[in-house]
Amino acid sequence: MNAHYDVPPEQYLNYANLSVGDDYFAQELAWLERLAPTRLGMRSLDVGAGIGKAMTAMARRGFDAYGLEPSTTFYKHAVEHTGVSTDKLALASVETAEYPAEFFDFISFGAVLEHFYSPAASLARAVRWLKPGGLMFAEVPSARWLVSRLANVYYRLTGTDYVGNLSPMHPPFHLYEFTIESFQRHGAIAGYAVADHRHLVCETYMPPVVRSIAARYMAATATGMQLCVWLRKHGLATSS
Repeated sequence: MNAHYDVPPEQYLNYANLSVGDDYFAQELAWLERLAPTRLGMRSLDVGAGIGKAMTAMARRGFDAYGLEPSTTFYKHAVEHTGVSTDKLALASVETAEYPAEFFDFISFGAVLEHFYSPAASLARAVRWLKPGGLMFAEVPSARWLVSRLANVYYRLTGTDYVGNLSPMHPPFHLYEFTIESFQRHGAIAGYAVADHRHLVCETYMPPVVRSIAARYMAATATGMQLCVWLRKHGLATSS
């Protein structure tokens, strides 16, 4: 699987915007502020840091920002072009990285859990690095996305054995989809609770004539493409 991601960043999913705008990750940080007021020097970890955009955004907001990135090409771009420090960005995966227990106030998984062989094990390992009361953010593909469900109905009616859910061998290389219940059940085992969540419509891939209607329906029924979830580690929050 490493070969899927060791490509130039601009080639991966037509990843053309390599700059870090002032508004990048701003909505997520505003959401974090509502759940747990932030303070200067809070220690954060971005898992799957890519070219370091979220790390840079968090550092601008006063975080002591760390990151993990297993792809050599993305890691090099983050260091050589984005300006991320090698002291803060590790060329490593969740499985191989080492951090002290209860080291971070906030850990983000932005569109990465669906690529892991074991999302449950990765989350459980990250929980150990998180302070009691600390928060994790994950943005993942929703298993209730209306478009993939309609595609599956079409495949069944046409007698094919295809499914529209996963793409392990072609972009975007998704191995899993998620529901809010999957996080709730895993949290009971791994030591966290769901603090908040939201379904995002994102792209509908519908014909223009029905696109706006489909978007409103997906927003009303929580059947959009993406699930954003906030997870709080059990225990009382601690200060740095």
